[in-house]
Amino acid sequence: MNLPTRPLVLVLAIITLVSCKNKDPKPEVSETVKTDYYTEPYRPQFHFSPEEKWMNDPNGMVYHKGIYHLFYQYYPEDIVWGPMHWGHATSKDLVHWEHKPIALFPDKHGLIFSGSAVVDFANTSGFGTEDNPPLVAIFTYHLMEGEQAGRKDFQTQGIAYSIDNGDTWTKYEGNPVIENDGIKDFRDPKVFWDEVNHTWVMALVAGDHLQLWNSDDLKKWTKLSEFGKDKGAHGGVWECPDLFPLKVEGSDEEKWVLLISINPGAPNGGSGTQYFIGDFDGEKFTTDQTDIKWLDWGTDNYAGVTYSNAPSDEKIFIGWMSNWAYARDTPTEKWRSAMTVPRKLTLQKTGDDFSLFNYPVRNLESIVDRKDKKDITVAGSTKEVIPFEGLNQAEVRFQTSAKNFQLKLNNSLNEEVLLTMFGEEKQFFLDRTNSGNVEFQDDFASVQIMPVEDLPEGEYEVRVLIDNSSIEVFINKGQYVMTSQLFPNENYTDLTIENLGDSEINLKGFAINRVKRIW
Repeated sequence: MNLPTRPLVLVLAIITLVSCKNKDPKPEVSETVKTDYYTEPYRPQFHFSPEEKWMNDPNGMVYHKGIYHLFYQYYPEDIVWGPMHWGHATSKDLVHWEHKPIALFPDKHGLIFSGSAVVDFANTSGFGTEDNPPLVAIFTYHLMEGEQAGRKDFQTQGIAYSIDNGDTWTKYEGNPVIENDGIKDFRDPKVFWDEVNHTWVMALVAGDHLQLWNSDDLKKWTKLSEFGKDKGAHGGVWECPDLFPLKVEGSDEEKWVLLISINPGAPNGGSGTQYFIGDFDGEKFTTDQTDIKWLDWGTDNYAGVTYSNAPSDEKIFIGWMSNWAYARDTPTEKWRSAMTVPRKLTLQKTGDDFSLFNYPVRNLESIVDRKDKKDITVAGSTKEVIPFEGLNQAEVRFQTSAKNFQLKLNNSLNEEVLLTMFGEEKQFFLDRTNSGNVEFQDDFASVQIMPVEDLPEGEYEVRVLIDNSSIEVFINKGQYVMTSQLFPNENYTDLTIENLGDSEINLKGFAINRVKRIW
């Protein structure tokens, strides 16, 4: 999602656009922000967040010369949405991040909305050389004046390039490279190199469906096909597409995966990301899929896409850890929004169907302070309480075959988060209705429900990552995932394991581990 729908925000965007266009490309962050931004209330300790001000969609995620680049939708003037720029951060391990100057600023063609970036190894664009291939960013221009005038062609596609591995960027003088013939929501280009047909392919959303385009040089584009008017969820606008091949784990079979974010229309309200499994022939994406599949059943994983040129061709995903239903209202003061932990995507066969698993990248293990594991047995209809002072910066992890149990995080204010597995109903619940500060927006105090119909009969892993203002639940190595924001008024200090059935349950290899701060 790039653009909220509140009229007040649109007015703000127009008023402030002129001043944003001419900002110093290397703004200084105040000394106060530099010294205490990681100790503020609710500040994530091992998730990426901006030093200050507003952030939403991840953009331009590309790996080159040992560096992971993370660009993102950014408004440097306030902690609410405003004229969009591309913020920038880099990492060598996907865990520790370095904040960089703003990469792309609005210009005469409009605000800088979401998009992608690629390494042009063959220098097809002519922006660099084969010895020094350029990074090329592909993004959506949003001309606010055009929208306010009632036009429908106010979103076009532009490109920019860097020949110093992302440190500085030059916009193409021939922008926009794709004009708009009258589609109101026409945005979020995700580009990849088609190895079979030796061409660039762009996935681009157009209102309620996907368009595919191709190009030999990233400058001149030809429309190939459309997909999705009669497929998937359509409760809101389609956004942030991503199309890529994946081998089915344990086989030589390859399928194509299409990610589509949608707002509203997610299974637990507001924003969410659906996916399709199918085939791509170089021109069209097709699928036999009839059901709607969701990457994450929690309310706070949106607009996520994968890295281009990642090592070993891994598909590494990062999502925006928020929801447009309340993103502008969350109770932070100097900054707003964070990203999910980076996750590796894998395609696995579950019965006769395919499922897209998403699970934290291996490098995250480097900041988990592993403690001794132990096996825990909880008798029928009883509880076990485990105190842990650092529960707001921790990992809970165990193996179990239990299907009826509850994990409760709570504090001395009787604030609590409930994670409940109901085996007979084959559902998992995340209840944050009494999790802390929930009054800032009517939709936030919610019970989120996830079907777990294909959960293994035997043992499976439960892994929970808790940061100062979030919880991420991974069941069976990422087969089922829920991501949710939390704003407790006091740190959680106790984990209660409750057996909801009559027979004893076993949690094998149980541990609560502290997760180190990345800043």
